[in-house]
Amino acid sequence: MEIKDIRRARVRQIIDRDFGGKDADFAARVDKQPSYISRLFTEKAEHLRNIGEKMARDFEMKCGLEPGSLDRPLSEGDLKSAAISGAATPRIQPSVAMSDIQTWDDETPLDDDEVYVPFLQEVELAAGSGRFAIAESDGSRLRFFKKDLRQNNVQFSNAKCVVVSGNSMLPVLRDGATVGVNVGKNSLGDIVDGDMYAINHNGQLRVKQVYRLPTGIRLRSFNRDEHPDEDYTFQEIQDQHIAILGHVFWWAMYSR
Repeated sequence: MEIKDIRRARVRQIIDRDFGGKDADFAARVDKQPSYISRLFTEKAEHLRNIGEKMARDFEMKCGLEPGSLDRPLSEGDLKSAAISGAATPRIQPSVAMSDIQTWDDETPLDDDEVYVPFLQEVELAAGSGRFAIAESDGSRLRFFKKDLRQNNVQFSNAKCVVVSGNSMLPVLRDGATVGVNVGKNSLGDIVDGDMYAINHNGQLRVKQVYRLPTGIRLRSFNRDEHPDEDYTFQEIQDQHIAILGHVFWWAMYSR
């Protein structure tokens, strides 16, 4: 789940819990027009407003919340409550009945509405050099429905997958989680503050929240107790060969 969806759901919880579900009362507390708040929850994609870093911190301060409260990942109970209330339910794939699950392997032909999505991996450039580059895997791939990629505005050829390593993105992404990456959004100008991106850091494949700074970028982990923020100037971005590979639009956990 993207940070913008987590923040939207958290704000909906606050409005329902502390303001009796009245958007106008919440708007008065945070010094916004009611129409401004309503656009946080509109079903019309072209009118939908996201809650950025600055706005999230402002909402927390004016509602007497601890900094970062709106970024706290949602539990299963939170998701069930959101589904019951019908308010600001994050974009979560519906559960699939066991009877709908079909097994397949590499020999199973693709359906017309499916596409193969390859994995990105670290590839050693020379034996013993310790240098790596990011390349597509020759054998690993997943199947995606074309409609799911279209709904996320991802061109089929721009969809790649990455396996997350380590505990830096807990509790949202566990070690071994798989994320879908839109490599069509790979410039600093494409960055949406707080969203997750796959990054090539001098050949190391990383997944982080990214923020734009006046002097460069900030890489943030969800597990900030063990992994503090990393700030890089534009010069350091060049010196350390940091490149945005693409925007994370999907993630899942598979048993290994």
